[in-house]
Amino acid sequence: MPFLAEIARGAGAIQMKYFRKKIKITEKPGAGIVTEADFQSEAYLLKKILKAFPESDVITEESGLHKRDGSRWKWIIDPLDGTSNYAHGFPWFCVSIGVEYEGKLVAGAIYHPVLKELFIGEKGKGAFLHVGNKKERLRVSKVSKLEHAMLGTGFYYFKGMELDREVSRFGRMSEKAQAVRRPGAAALDMAYVACGRFEGFWERGLSAWDVAAGFVLIEEAGGRISNYAGKPVAVRDGEVLASNGLLHNELSQILLT
Repeated sequence: MPFLAEIARGAGAIQMKYFRKKIKITEKPGAGIVTEADFQSEAYLLKKILKAFPESDVITEESGLHKRDGSRWKWIIDPLDGTSNYAHGFPWFCVSIGVEYEGKLVAGAIYHPVLKELFIGEKGKGAFLHVGNKKERLRVSKVSKLEHAMLGTGFYYFKGMELDREVSRFGRMSEKAQAVRRPGAAALDMAYVACGRFEGFWERGLSAWDVAAGFVLIEEAGGRISNYAGKPVAVRDGEVLASNGLLHNELSQILLT
């Protein structure tokens, strides 16, 4: 866990080095943009991980899978989640790192460098928020009525009918909940479920690096993860409903309406 915290903060420092500076931005067809900060953060993480754990597999958003034969460990990395926000100077972005051992998630870290908030968890050992020298255990919200809940979501890069469906879901949730937000960084949204700032989060079109760390944090904080139908979900399934557990069935019903 100290190593995971170290590299999450290190990658976040790289993000802040380039934030609101003039940097190179490249289009990714059908998948938004990528910046110089994405690449620099990823390069840093790859170097650190493969030096410390040379037999590991690493999968990252920008360069894909770095495979080692016979490895039991896999690091699942989004070096900069919320790139569009970042490129526009909007301070909602993060580093997200999930760790699998023999195909099962065992640890995760999400770091928001603007607020210097590190959300970190280990399977069976809890999840915690570190800010400076302060540390507090993560617990999901106890809000049990949807009309008192704040929710988060995202629309990925859907167009046409797919976008219409997502907007319709957003509308149905907005009618029932106290508030719904679409900040634009799924990993950080999931960290906010884990710490009780959001009561729930849903999104489709996600990749493993968007959600791996969030899965660990939410489950260790006492929350629930599923697909929209309330069934078990894996990080590679592309669809996530996360909640404090108390509102999960109601959220699922609204998404399926």
